[in-house]
Amino acid sequence: MPIFSIGDTDFLLDDAPHRVLAGALHYFRVHPDLWADRIHKARLMGLNTIETYVPWNEHAPSKGEFLTTPQLDLGRFLDLVHAEGMHAIVRPGPYICAEWHDGGLPGWLVSDPSMTIRSSDPAYLDAIAGYLDAVYDIVRPRQIQHGGPVVLVQIENEYGAYGADKDYLRTLTAMTRERGIDVPLTTVDQPEDTMLQNGSLDELHRTGSFGSRASERLATLRQHQKTGPLMCSEFWCGWFDNWGGKHNTTSAEDSARELDALLSAGASVNVYMFHGGTNFGFTSGADDKGTYRPTITSYDYDAPLAEDGTPTEKYWRFREVIAKHASVPDERPAERVDAPVFDVPLDRAVSLWQTPVLDGVRFGHVPTAAELGSPRGYSHYSCRIEGGGLLAFGEVRDRAQVFLDGVALGTVSRDLHERMLPLPVGAVGTLTLLVEHMGGVNYGQRLGEVKGLIGPVTLDGVPLTEWTAGAVALEELDAVRTALDAAPPVAPGAPLCGPVFASGGFELERTADLFLDTSDWGKGVVWVNGFNLGRYWRRGPQRTLFVPAPVLRAGLNEIIVFETSGATSASARFVARPELGSTEQ
Repeated sequence: MPIFSIGDTDFLLDDAPHRVLAGALHYFRVHPDLWADRIHKARLMGLNTIETYVPWNEHAPSKGEFLTTPQLDLGRFLDLVHAEGMHAIVRPGPYICAEWHDGGLPGWLVSDPSMTIRSSDPAYLDAIAGYLDAVYDIVRPRQIQHGGPVVLVQIENEYGAYGADKDYLRTLTAMTRERGIDVPLTTVDQPEDTMLQNGSLDELHRTGSFGSRASERLATLRQHQKTGPLMCSEFWCGWFDNWGGKHNTTSAEDSARELDALLSAGASVNVYMFHGGTNFGFTSGADDKGTYRPTITSYDYDAPLAEDGTPTEKYWRFREVIAKHASVPDERPAERVDAPVFDVPLDRAVSLWQTPVLDGVRFGHVPTAAELGSPRGYSHYSCRIEGGGLLAFGEVRDRAQVFLDGVALGTVSRDLHERMLPLPVGAVGTLTLLVEHMGGVNYGQRLGEVKGLIGPVTLDGVPLTEWTAGAVALEELDAVRTALDAAPPVAPGAPLCGPVFASGGFELERTADLFLDTSDWGKGVVWVNGFNLGRYWRRGPQRTLFVPAPVLRAGLNEIIVFETSGATSASARFVARPELGSTEQ
């Protein structure tokens, strides 16, 4: 069997110098029926390796389990990489950042106040042990020396930007080796002295994460990694977007020039991202460096391969650069295909308050979302009030719509640093709050913080303590469908007043990638055939939701929209593929 190792100056494949030309492709952000296509296109660009994180929170939504559903079948993904004749790099964290909800840490873990994450805390290490058992049972037989594709495994992730617990890193390393992982182990940090020093061990191979000034960054990396190959294991060729921000793009020419500088210096590389994919459902993360900034649904990342798998200008520029340093296949990816354009009436609608998704439990205090089971998506809170005044919160995480007997009074948003809302004089009735949990903070010291309402909640300075609260149950939609079926028809073109569920059906002769235009809608979530496409928001920059062809079927298809604020028209519009790199993506 082949042997992959680290030599004095190079990676070695069967003792011969080998350059790693990798691209990041997260299996959990791409529909599993499209994995093979994306992997194949990576090879056609000239890459020889696929890198992926492993999201602990998706595999283990409950303590003690490890899901390997089709979307989370890491073994199958690695087998497809191998079938394409490529190698693989696995980065299991347990913290991954990745602009992913809570940086990949499970809700049941981060909600435990007695546990110190990313440290030598015995309780945290005990939780990690079970996770690594499951991950490495998949990875171990797929290492290159056993006939599989895996050549490198990463320990932790950019730990130097978070902590300096060397015992924690040593324990992770020992746990990895004890579970039969024999390939070389790496770490990654930004090329700053403190980060490179704190984030690794001498027995691990240090790599860097950066997107520019390659010569300077490689020189800094070499000061800390004295021998062996230099590697930029996150070559940032684009960037992610936040709701309300601008759409980030990086010049294909500039990125190609930086890639050429890296390869000309003899370094190995992992293009982050080669193909970003999508934060389907409630999986996107958030930044909080003084202001909370949730990540959008698209993870296009201005990558060489766009969100829908279309090669971009950056793809072709990178292919030309790689061809200067390595062999590139003669085959080229297929040409772009136009997406169907059509409208779908949303002919049924029902108010959130008329659906059975709001079961709650009584509390004598304001519960956090952790006390409600750490639901993603939404939670709801209700209490009785006998007068108006200034409604004030300790904190709202992350957006609360306030209603009195079902009538909207206003919204309190964390990203706008809002914590108060005046209620009308003489307000009497049931005060209800629909709280949306946006992305879980994925980087820094607020990593894994709890969601929901953070008390106290006061009305004119008097604490409100008697609450009924719970999750908005959206994991299964059968109850919503039943309510929609019983609802009267919606007049064509009528507006939708949120919070409301609306549905419609559409026929397809054959399946194809679709693009759902959300410009006329306010804020909410969309499901197609029960598959959660993710969030939309009028704030942008994202204006369309990507619908992968495998989600669809020939014949009748279903769309359900949960519109929380209001839409100008009860209609769904599928549009042509947006221009690559545009703010419409």
